[in-house]
Amino acid sequence: MYIPVTFDGGIQRNEAIEIKVRNFKDLNLQERHIEEFLRKNINLLFGDNETLLVVGQQVRNASNGISDLTAIDADGNIVLIEIKRDVQDIKARKEPFEFQAIRYAASYAKISTPESLVELVYSSYIEIHKDEYELGDLTPSEKARRELNKFLSSNDALKTFNKKQRIILIASSFDEQTLSAVAWLISNGVDVLCLNITPVFIGEQGFLSIDKILPPAQLDDFYVSLAGVGSPIEGDIISTASAFNRTWLPRMDKLFEWELIKAGDSIEIKDFESSEAIMIDPTLVRFKGEEISYNSWGKKVTGWSSINIYEWAVLSSTKRTLHELRKEKMAELEAKASQSEQVQNEDVG
Repeated sequence: MYIPVTFDGGIQRNEAIEIKVRNFKDLNLQERHIEEFLRKNINLLFGDNETLLVVGQQVRNASNGISDLTAIDADGNIVLIEIKRDVQDIKARKEPFEFQAIRYAASYAKISTPESLVELVYSSYIEIHKDEYELGDLTPSEKARRELNKFLSSNDALKTFNKKQRIILIASSFDEQTLSAVAWLISNGVDVLCLNITPVFIGEQGFLSIDKILPPAQLDDFYVSLAGVGSPIEGDIISTASAFNRTWLPRMDKLFEWELIKAGDSIEIKDFESSEAIMIDPTLVRFKGEEISYNSWGKKVTGWSSINIYEWAVLSSTKRTLHELRKEKMAELEAKASQSEQVQNEDVG
């Protein structure tokens, strides 16, 4: 996945485009620069598939260890995010990358209530970044309590708060020992994710290449439904049931093409008042007189660091989420493909 990708004017035939893979050191970027970028743009790591609320940065535990970023996911799990520039920085540490993260995650396992997370982590985070919040008469602690409760309640995650802890390791390159250890942890039920992020330049434009290294994709992630023999159904839609949570789900441009939504339609964020926006095109909405992206609109309404806009955006005319609309369309296409295959089989018979 590349973030962002824009080509002004498009690419002309026979036009030479120079693509350079760079590294953070060459760009004079330190780990703190990467951490700050991810803190403000955590949703870029996961696109539609993950909703995270960042609640902590540089949190110090009882043993004086300092973790990079702390977040909550839509299931109420505490997510520890550790960042290194590259394999050299990983090897330069006395303590293994993955072991460092495990120690931090273990300290979070003791947090049993949302109130404890507010007191120990989130209130301090809002205090540090209070210029990013509209506090009004609220203290950072009160604001943190409200934001966390709203996030957990909206995701129906109050009862599942911190049932487990997740670990996300991020670097532009990993050493074999780290990957071997993480693979072993995953095989033994520990929720660990390794993401490779790399600066890439196409011409003069810089962006990030984001690739999941571990856990590996399953074979059925790559299977595509067939309409008859050798002919993919519209949109190359994934046929497996689990695919509704994966990257290959149809995006906004496909929903417009299918005419499930159109320019001028009104949408809202479910469970949030005064959230109405007007769709302009597959990339922008108009919200309170401002033209912004769908994700920016969702984050502005909720105050969250990241949001799965398909799960939370509701078409005002039908009161159905964008995800429900696309899932119904996919089921319809699947049924048509199945009927077509049945007819062909009967003809062959």
